[in-house]
Amino acid sequence: MPQFSFTARDAAGQNQSGQQEAPSANALVGELRERGWLVLEVKASQGSATSFNSWWPSQWLPPRSSDVSLSLRQLSVMLRSGLTLLAALNTVSKHSRRGRLCTIWSVIGDRIEEGTSFADALKEHSCFSDLVVQLTRVGEETGTLDKVLLRASEALEAQRTLKTSVFTALMYPTVVLVMTIGVTAYMIFDLIPKLERFLGQIGKRLPAITQLLLDISQYCRDYFIQGSVLLVSASIGFYLFYNWLPGRLWVDKWSLRIPIMGTIFRLTGTLLLSRSLELLLASGITLIEGLRSVELLMPNKYLGQLIGQARERVLQGSELAGPLTVNGAFEPMLGQMIAVGEQSGTLEETLNEVTIFYEAELSRLVKRLSILIEPVIIAIIGGIVGFVYIAVFMALYAAAGG
Repeated sequence: MPQFSFTARDAAGQNQSGQQEAPSANALVGELRERGWLVLEVKASQGSATSFNSWWPSQWLPPRSSDVSLSLRQLSVMLRSGLTLLAALNTVSKHSRRGRLCTIWSVIGDRIEEGTSFADALKEHSCFSDLVVQLTRVGEETGTLDKVLLRASEALEAQRTLKTSVFTALMYPTVVLVMTIGVTAYMIFDLIPKLERFLGQIGKRLPAITQLLLDISQYCRDYFIQGSVLLVSASIGFYLFYNWLPGRLWVDKWSLRIPIMGTIFRLTGTLLLSRSLELLLASGITLIEGLRSVELLMPNKYLGQLIGQARERVLQGSELAGPLTVNGAFEPMLGQMIAVGEQSGTLEETLNEVTIFYEAELSRLVKRLSILIEPVIIAIIGGIVGFVYIAVFMALYAAAGG
């Protein structure tokens, strides 16, 4: 069993330190807390077997959204069953699936013991979004922390499902494109040079299509280094431009106008806004604070900017719907439904209806894209392979006929 050194403070305020064997660092933290001690530091002793575990990927990889969602759900269940928050945090810190998240929950427990609020303790860690922090703050103020944590868990699961849908839509064509580039590169740099040497031994004039194939291959080989340098330079330039705020806004704005994929991006932004804002409003958060949180959540900075403008308009006494009806940004129905919800005083219910509608719409679009993209990919690959095949066949035919 590994050995750990610890530093803690007992109930009398005296510092305590020493070494002790334990199954894990989290297990030792739990044992010391059961004594009523405030744990300041626990680390593996020199030469301990656990020193190897610190290099294991799960110990340093950041927590996944699914891990955070599961932990929030566990906290909700334990609070609902009557456990105190500190006891629940102590339990979840021992049983989280990822080592780093165990440490984070343990640190949060220590911060609460020092007098920090639960929401402020969560805010110190980037794995908890502003949405989770805001909901937690409301739960602490209203005494409904168990219900709010469950809502936060469900919100994270919904966001993960949304990301998975978009990832699925993008992954298939991306993988096929990479494979197509790989096959084409193999033909240009390996197969066609061998074919060129073989045809050169025949000593006859090649058909035009065969000569075109050989010329393309030779051109790619001659300018491979220049092309690689240009591609790397363009990639670095795009990266720097995208990380410059005006550049990021420009790219995010025009990405919404890409055929098919732009529609998916617009649906994703619309769905994220309607679902997150409805959840925040239903939990008791004001419209202004809700818009501020959703603005930070939005991965598309251009859409986030529009939400920020909408928040400023609301602060000035104007309606929310106006800035959200900009052409080519959010889906048109969003602004119309929000305007109806504002006039009727049923904004939460209206946003829920928008969420349901666009969830179904995004699902249909992803399925339709998967069906349409397959014949296009087949046509592209078939065109490349067919061109090479015909060129070779024509050359052999000319050689045999001569």
